[in-house]
Amino acid sequence: MSPNEDNDAVADNRARFERDVVPQLSQLYPAALRMTRNPTDAEDLVQETTVKAYAAFHQFRPGTNLRAWLNRILTTTFINVYRKRRREPQQALGGDLQEWQMSADRLGAPVPSAEAEALDHTTDSDLLRALRGLPNEFRTAVYLADIEGYPYREIAEIMGTPVGTVMSRLHRGRRKIREQLLAGGSLPPAPETS
Repeated sequence: MSPNEDNDAVADNRARFERDVVPQLSQLYPAALRMTRNPTDAEDLVQETTVKAYAAFHQFRPGTNLRAWLNRILTTTFINVYRKRRREPQQALGGDLQEWQMSADRLGAPVPSAEAEALDHTTDSDLLRALRGLPNEFRTAVYLADIEGYPYREIAEIMGTPVGTVMSRLHRGRRKIREQLLAGGSLPPAPETS
């Protein structure tokens, strides 16, 4: 390939990415927020997913499910970041803070940001709290199936697991949610059958 053909291929790839992928990116944020439970981390996750999707866009097969492909990159990126953070030692906060940056009442509870407080009031139903309490692999499977509406086969593709594993995680995740809702009094007990 000549240098001009290389430049044309790169420009074509960039144009396809902007046309096809960029409009899909806004749909990744809610999923990222549910995974990370933090707006800033969710934005970082979407940004990292975008970079990885752009770098790998030449591998995407036109005609396949672009949304599932992007969600798989998002999920894989989240899992890799989560694993990396688990291996890192915990760091104490406050060592590098200046006096004026610290709270006046150091013994009091930290004040949540306005965004975090708004999220707590608008999305913190008992069901969402139960979903957030699930281990990551269960939460991701339940989220993709019950909130995003993906079929089992696509969830298996996104998560990189067999369909049977997806079905098992969904069953166990839903059971854990039901148990949490029953224990919290949010769900009435099932009627006894004779």
